[in-house]
Amino acid sequence: MAPELYIGLLSGTSIDSIDAALLDLGANQVKLLATHSEPIDGPVKAQILELCSPGSNEIERLGILDRQLGVMFAKAANALLQRADLNPAAIKAIGSHGQTIRHRPVGRGRESTCAFTLQIGDPNTIAENCAITTVADFRRRDIAANGQGAPLVPLFHRAAFSRPGTTRAIVNIGGMSNVSLLAADGTLLGFDTGPGNVLLDAWINQHKGEDFDRGGEWAASGSIVNQLLGTMLTHPFLSQVIPKSTGREDFNAEWLLQLLGSDPRQRPEDVQATLLEFTARSICNALVRYVEPPFEMYVCGGGSYNTRLMGRLEGLLHPSPVKTTAALGIAPEWVEASAFAWLAKQTLEGLPANDTAVTGAIGPRILGGIFQR
Repeated sequence: MAPELYIGLLSGTSIDSIDAALLDLGANQVKLLATHSEPIDGPVKAQILELCSPGSNEIERLGILDRQLGVMFAKAANALLQRADLNPAAIKAIGSHGQTIRHRPVGRGRESTCAFTLQIGDPNTIAENCAITTVADFRRRDIAANGQGAPLVPLFHRAAFSRPGTTRAIVNIGGMSNVSLLAADGTLLGFDTGPGNVLLDAWINQHKGEDFDRGGEWAASGSIVNQLLGTMLTHPFLSQVIPKSTGREDFNAEWLLQLLGSDPRQRPEDVQATLLEFTARSICNALVRYVEPPFEMYVCGGGSYNTRLMGRLEGLLHPSPVKTTAALGIAPEWVEASAFAWLAKQTLEGLPANDTAVTGAIGPRILGGIFQR
């Protein structure tokens, strides 16, 4: 059977790169063929972060950055095509997540008509510069149907990673963390658990000028501040019932600094150790609320390379084995980009891509807008 080739594009909450993944989705398979990562430089990252919070002259800055990111997303897709030695005509569609700059879903006092989510990275520009039909803006239809607009990857996780008779948890640790629970009987749950790398990255950048804590080594050099950890674990999002989703609006450097305000003398490495424990416990506490160990757990996203964090997850969830999605055939750094290739196929085939048990939407919906090449 002829291949059905799709490209998935993603820039996540960590804002470190644009990931491009080429997949063959023919014959009900999920086969990763090629990948490319396009770095996001410091000035562009700074512009994105500025738009993540209310500020002056937002519309002008948003419009310019939307086009700039569209060009960058297209560049990543074209570089992937060159690496795979493929012509644009060979690709059925690009699925582009874009870059989230604001995510305010229904809940916590927000009425459905006031809920919104916004991703930029102009899909018109991607379609024009790549000469490939582009599917984008996946989240807002689910929001319109009173859903959270996130997470959208659980259906893909089920298609790619489920095993009948086996309960699996697929945990993505990017800037934020989300989980897909693939139950042995085929039922599906999915939700955000809280922060992933976002606080860890911000803290080490502030104190050491590094983008991330490689292997969790700096966190491992510190000691957990139990009082600070206890305060973090009282964040209202953590006790919120599902469906739920979150972002930088809830977990950010300003929130952390407010917590530290009463005692700013904490050693930076101790704060880093506490942040790592906070990430690990928020994930594990959320999991055991809905599934009883032991179960199989597979981690994807940048957090899967944090050796210290992976060790804490395994310790907290013992005797459940904790591995990365590489054991299931897709390297952890490419799972989320692959998901948006799969979501593009769902859109083109007129198939729903949300799940009411995951997002809370009033019904299944075909997600995304189609921008013809």
